[in-house]
Amino acid sequence: RAPRSRRPLLLVPTVLLVLAGFVYPVGTIVVRSVTQPEFGPQNFSWLLHDATSLQVLGRTLVVAALATLITLVLGYPYAYLMTVSGPALRGLLMLAVLMPFWTSLMVRVFAWVIILQDHGVLNTVLGALGLGETHLLGTTTGVLIGICQLLMPFMVLPLFNAMRSIDRRVVQAGMICGAPPWKAFWRVFVPLSLPGVFAGSLMVFILSLGFYVTPAVLGSPRQELLPNALYTQISELLNWGRGGALAVALLLTAGVLLAVTTWVSKRVTGKAAGVTGGLEL
Repeated sequence: RAPRSRRPLLLVPTVLLVLAGFVYPVGTIVVRSVTQPEFGPQNFSWLLHDATSLQVLGRTLVVAALATLITLVLGYPYAYLMTVSGPALRGLLMLAVLMPFWTSLMVRVFAWVIILQDHGVLNTVLGALGLGETHLLGTTTGVLIGICQLLMPFMVLPLFNAMRSIDRRVVQAGMICGAPPWKAFWRVFVPLSLPGVFAGSLMVFILSLGFYVTPAVLGSPRQELLPNALYTQISELLNWGRGGALAVALLLTAGVLLAVTTWVSKRVTGKAAGVTGGLEL
């Protein structure tokens, strides 16, 4: 066994990997945002005063918030069904959640192109049912559909983990105290599952902020999101300064959200534990 004095050396490869793969690239982008084309805050001034960039930032935040809400609304009952199901059904439901991880991102995105295009599967079915056709490919709605499908596992798995750890006898105690099943579920089970809600929502929101391929394929240049605008500035216009400003805005948004969510999660889950502990139903 290695001496205690040498154990920190085991962290050296991981630290070097983080420095090379995250700290150095991010630091370079931050430095370029204030040094190119010349030293100063002109790139951030452009970001704050450019109407198009502000629209892109606002659209990105709205899409991320909607994706978080939709995956939560759809993922919560799915995770609950996994919790109360028997081993066989739970295994099938878990398999359905994990299958997207076994498929290439590009394959999944282009599958949505086949479904959402004007003469695709969706419009064929709607036409056969006499419901008329819809235009989703190249729209923000189409992008939102693709993002929700891709990020659903990141919502379901934290919810399932939190729900599985809840002692069902607490809910039964609420019903013994006279609360109807729906009220016991709402006042006891839901508050105890909030750690999973916060964890899943945080992951979905932050991942939604960084999507590039899905908006590029399912969306349109007129409705681009922040990662696409960042790519345009750096790779096509070769404007590292403005691209860096967009990257810093994206990074700051994710950092502020992480701090706020952590603070709110600690306060809300603490109060929820107090309420359920008293069984004030």
